[in-house]
Amino acid sequence: MNLSDDTVKKIRELIVFAVIVVIIGANWQLCLSALLRLVSVLSPFIMGGCLAFVANIPMKFIESKLGFVKKPGARRALGIIITLLLAVLIILFVMLMVIPQLVVSLRSLQSVVPVFFNSASEYISGLIKEYPELLSPLSDVRVDWNSVISTVSSWISNSVSVILPGTVTAIAGIASSLTNGVIAFIFALYILIGKEKLLLQAKAGLRAFTSERHYVMTVSVMRLIGEKFSAFVTGQCLEACILGMMFVVTLSIANMPYAILIGVLVAMTALIPVFGAFIGCVIGAFLMLMQSPVLAIIFVVIFLVIQQIEGNLIYPHVVGGRVDLPAIWVLMAVTVGGAFFGIVGMIAFIPIFSVIYALLRSYVRLRNEAAREESEEAKKDTELSAAIKDVSVRLRLDKDIDKKDLNKEENDNEQQ
Repeated sequence: MNLSDDTVKKIRELIVFAVIVVIIGANWQLCLSALLRLVSVLSPFIMGGCLAFVANIPMKFIESKLGFVKKPGARRALGIIITLLLAVLIILFVMLMVIPQLVVSLRSLQSVVPVFFNSASEYISGLIKEYPELLSPLSDVRVDWNSVISTVSSWISNSVSVILPGTVTAIAGIASSLTNGVIAFIFALYILIGKEKLLLQAKAGLRAFTSERHYVMTVSVMRLIGEKFSAFVTGQCLEACILGMMFVVTLSIANMPYAILIGVLVAMTALIPVFGAFIGCVIGAFLMLMQSPVLAIIFVVIFLVIQQIEGNLIYPHVVGGRVDLPAIWVLMAVTVGGAFFGIVGMIAFIPIFSVIYALLRSYVRLRNEAAREESEEAKKDTELSAAIKDVSVRLRLDKDIDKKDLNKEENDNEQQ
């Protein structure tokens, strides 16, 4: 049996792939630990890439408005500087809005919490006076205070021996996080400065090691990923700002406390899709409960109303329309991403699922078009076969008629 070169190449690739899969399957724990170690080492660069991707969204818009700057290098530097200034201004604005309100809230809680516990204590005392039988199960309880003191002393000594190494570990972790943050920031600046050159180098390397078909396919998929992630980040940030402003305005009109603080917290937690705003609801309800249970109930009602408006009117148009993902896919993405990777997964899996959904939709459309073309070709072939058959039948009938006419003429000649 003679095999072509392409067939031999495909068989060789399948064998290599099967061997790799078997090796990974037999040593999956070692491979997983090695992968996690690699991700840990590359985490500053992964973080820097994410920062560069997010910062590139406003930077492109700013550069498009700096057409009066003729030199591309100067325009890029000015765009980066303005983007960083905007980020610093946003952080300062949030801090100026949140920190004073947080200080006021803590002072208010400092005065409210003792009153709350005193009221609860008075209520429990009155309940016990009115129903003294409630204490009857505790009358037979005997406390060994020597054992309690010994246990507490042992716990304190053990805690000291654990706290000191834990403190050293915490300090080392903070220093490592700061170092990774600095490396990520510098790496993000390098990417933003030379993104065009890096993109050309990546395309050249991809073209050198892949076929033209795989190159075009990979570039198309990566372009789709970039578009979906950019649309999601833009839409999610815009939706969070709209939701926060709605809470600030509504709570201010209702003359409720902590309007700005709750609005900022809801806007920040709303960056987590679907479930994020409910975290802000829990914090806001707790703050209102310290003031009055009635205010807490009113706040929960206001939150549910605003959440329904946001979920049914704002989110589908602001975010859903940008990523082009049905609501059931959004819920699935948030659930799966949160189960595997926590908050980061909940945020990242929506654009990932959007890319998968777009690729599946394109593939299904191409398959349907191919099936439709095959059906049309088969129909044409059937019609052609039917036409040929009809012509052959007609020719056979004409031939039979001519043969009958000829036989008739011969019979007439013989009779004459």
